[in-house]
Amino acid sequence: MAKRARKQQKRRTETEPQLIRRLITPEGVPLNLQLASAGTRAGAFALDMVIILACLTLLTLLAVAAFFVARTRYPSVIAIIWLLGFFLLRNFYFIWFESGRRAATPGKRRANLRVVARDGGRLTGAAVVARNMMRELEVFLPLMFLGFGAAEGFVDRWTVALGLGWSCLFLFFPVFNRDRLRAGDLIGGTWVVESPKQDLGIDLVAHTGDRADLLMFSDAELSVYGQYELQRLEAVLRSDEEETIRTVADAIRGKLGRWDNVRDRAFLQSYYAQSRARFERNLLMGRRKRDKFDSSG
Repeated sequence: MAKRARKQQKRRTETEPQLIRRLITPEGVPLNLQLASAGTRAGAFALDMVIILACLTLLTLLAVAAFFVARTRYPSVIAIIWLLGFFLLRNFYFIWFESGRRAATPGKRRANLRVVARDGGRLTGAAVVARNMMRELEVFLPLMFLGFGAAEGFVDRWTVALGLGWSCLFLFFPVFNRDRLRAGDLIGGTWVVESPKQDLGIDLVAHTGDRADLLMFSDAELSVYGQYELQRLEAVLRSDEEETIRTVADAIRGKLGRWDNVRDRAFLQSYYAQSRARFERNLLMGRRKRDKFDSSG
């Protein structure tokens, strides 16, 4: 499984090198991230819209049922509740899911995508709200204006063309910039990156097993990072780049506050093996620390 994931990652890197970005975390650790392509993002968004439309259909059916139960005495109240529900659904659907641990909507999860901060820090609620509220101006408001305007008969052909042009400008905006950013990403300071499901490398632990017990780390030291950081550390050890290994080792030492007198590679190999063993023990007890910001592990 891990070998197949690495082959797929290598194939994507070879075919789309322009989508690889080097991100420096606040700890100074360099990470190579694969940005999501415009097509992948469009597919994820289409799936999310299908889910939203399904929920909207259910909301509409409930409104119709309430309309008949109320015997048409409160049609305006029912219409207001429907419009409010539609507003909350199309906006807070994205905000709710992207504010979670996975930082991804169901559509993004299906496409193995997630939202990250471009500065390498933690994805904040303000960034999530900013990037998603922009979608209201990009897509929903123009389309709603056109839809209601056409229904009432006060929108002419030029207004329709202008509204569609406005929507298409923002819809296809990711195609015309190198980072595949939406306007919301520009304002929120975010990227959408590929986050393929990976298993932590068993073969790497076997290779480093003879050195895993050279150093003994406390439980608090091993709990600093989560699965995401362990996968990044595995990639660093496999890359065998001395400069990267030195940078990552210094960053982890700075976090732990000791082990300055241990060689970089031996330090990282021991830390990786013991952290991975602790991670797997926690999995057996139903606890999964997804990344360094997750407090559940």
